[in-house]
Amino acid sequence: MKRTAPTPSEITGVILAGGRASRMGGVDKGLAELAGRPLIEWVLNALAPQVGALLINANRHHEIYARYGVPVIADPDPGFNGPLAGMLSAMRAARTDWILTVPCDGPLLPPDLASRLIAALASSEMSSATVTEGGRIHPVYALIPVSLEEALSADLKAGTRKVGEWISRYRPALADFSDRSQAFANINSAEDVARLASQLMQPS
Repeated sequence: MKRTAPTPSEITGVILAGGRASRMGGVDKGLAELAGRPLIEWVLNALAPQVGALLINANRHHEIYARYGVPVIADPDPGFNGPLAGMLSAMRAARTDWILTVPCDGPLLPPDLASRLIAALASSEMSSATVTEGGRIHPVYALIPVSLEEALSADLKAGTRKVGEWISRYRPALADFSDRSQAFANINSAEDVARLASQLMQPS
C-alpha cells in the first residue's frame, strides 16, 4: 500500500547538532563559523522555508542554540550515541507525523531538499526517503515518519548506531541530487571550513 506523502507543513525539520565532533577537536560544530556565521545559521536559514516546524538536537550549549527561537532537544541518553539518538529524540518531540533530518555541518543545504524528498516518497511505495548524489547515499538527510519511533528505540537498544544501516532496513525512496554535487559537502576540519568559504566567495 502506497504511503501518502506529507506536505511541507506536516514536516518538522530537525538539525542534528548533538555530536562530539572528535575530528575537529571536540568543538561544537553547529557553532563553528563559516564566512563569519555559525553553521547552525546557514542550516536554519535554508531549512526553515521548507518545513512547518523546526527542532535543534544538541547535547551542549543549549542556551546558545535557544537564542535562535527554536526548541532545543537533547539525546535520550548522555552518551553521544550518534545521529540516530537525535532522530529518536526528534520523533518524540515533534508535533507532526514526519521529520526531515539534516546535519548541522552541511551549510549548502538545497532549497528544494524537502520538495524532492516528498516527490520521491510520493512516487514510491516506501515508508521513508533519503538523498542519493553521484551514486552515494547521504542517509542523515532523511524524511522519516515518527511512527518508526518504537522501531528506532528498539534498534538503538540493540546496538545499532549507523544511520545508513538503520534506514536501509526500511528501503527508503531515493531522491537523486546528482545535479547538486556540492550541496552535501560537510565540515570535518579547519581545511573544510577554508575550502567552503572560498567556494562561497566565488562569483556564481
